[in-house]
Amino acid sequence: MIRLLPWTGPEGKPCYVLGDGNGYVSRMADDIESIQLGMAGDLLGHAAGLLGDRKVTGAELHFLASRLTESLREVKRVAESRGARLGATEADPDRNRPQRREPDIGNR
Repeated sequence: MIRLLPWTGPEGKPCYVLGDGNGYVSRMADDIESIQLGMAGDLLGHAAGLLGDRKVTGAELHFLASRLTESLREVKRVAESRGARLGATEADPDRNRPQRREPDIGNR
């Protein structure tokens, strides 16, 4: 089985491991995924508090958006990896990807 790992290689390229899912690298990947998901939950709690503060600065919001983007990228990679291991994805990952939709300017 080929597994997408929760980190990237040089130039941001995906990393994979080939095995039965019980080796050292797979266990390390499980641990990192668990940490990433926990941090995403913590970040969501922080975001809710920060967004409820009327005195939040633009710099604070920018920092929050940057961290949320990083976290979403990590969680997406975890979901793709786990989905592939469940057989939920097909050979063509773009097949079920939602199409981009242009904003409906006329209904504003």
